[in-house]
Amino acid sequence: MNPNPNVDGVLVQWGDRLFYSGNRIVKARPLPRLGDASTHQRADAIRRRIEATVVKRAPQVMVKVTGGGRGMLAIAAHFRYISKNGRLDMETDQGDILQGKSSVHELADEWRYGGSLIGDEGFRREAFNIMLSMPRGTDPLTVQKATRAFAQTELADHKYVMVLHDHQANPHVHLSVRAESMSGRRLNPRKADLHRWRETFAEQLRGYGVEAEATRQATRLRTWNAQELWRLKAKEEGRLRKDRPEDKHSPRSRNTRAAMLGAWAHIGKALAQSPDIKDVKLAAAIMSFLRGSGVAMGHARASPDVTQSVRTAPVVDHKVRR
Repeated sequence: MNPNPNVDGVLVQWGDRLFYSGNRIVKARPLPRLGDASTHQRADAIRRRIEATVVKRAPQVMVKVTGGGRGMLAIAAHFRYISKNGRLDMETDQGDILQGKSSVHELADEWRYGGSLIGDEGFRREAFNIMLSMPRGTDPLTVQKATRAFAQTELADHKYVMVLHDHQANPHVHLSVRAESMSGRRLNPRKADLHRWRETFAEQLRGYGVEAEATRQATRLRTWNAQELWRLKAKEEGRLRKDRPEDKHSPRSRNTRAAMLGAWAHIGKALAQSPDIKDVKLAAAIMSFLRGSGVAMGHARASPDVTQSVRTAPVVDHKVRR
């Protein structure tokens, strides 16, 4: 069926707001942009993201910075932890596989002198500890392959070492990265970088045939407040002075969710009017997703017309469109 230019235009306009922030730069087979491809190709990319989010409910990847050493003592201790003191294989940025306690010591010495000298203790972070994870049931070796491709893309100029942990519920890879690159630039990941990293990791997993998404919480109309590792440890040890709320309720977060709700509503209405039966089915899935979100029905300060469109949108019966 020929693409409907009006529907495709709405998908591109509002889908970009849902799935692609302005700072998204995925180097691993990026999705086409309007300047590089037709509107229909871009709209189809949005359709696939929508289906993965509201129909397939594809697993969400996790990429988290868990800490980092400010000196070689802390960095070496992390090497010992992730490798179980040399019992697990460690893979370097050069593809070398290191085994045994002696290899842990040799790696620490290489990092200490491989660039600006890293002392035993210091005032700035000399390494970042990153964990990349997928839910239970994902093949651990595929997670490892995707992490390797992720690191080659995002950390190409840095020394790093990665270790697969497949003995716990969720298969995950610990990735320790030397902060100073070989060209002297320092790694300083921010929120935008973490989102890009999630996108890259998910893209690599999909390349290996694994359903994976890196959709932002706001896009999924979620309100959960992530709890940093240090907070969890402090709470376990009774050192946490103030709990962080489980949900986000700030005016900024509420306004962001309202904007996402509006984008979903616009896309759902456009798809429901499409002559393509697949679009109509997707519209029905979106409206079901919005009705069950809770945010759509009472927690987001959406504009009255958008809120009304969600409340009164009919359940689309795809059988009426042949």
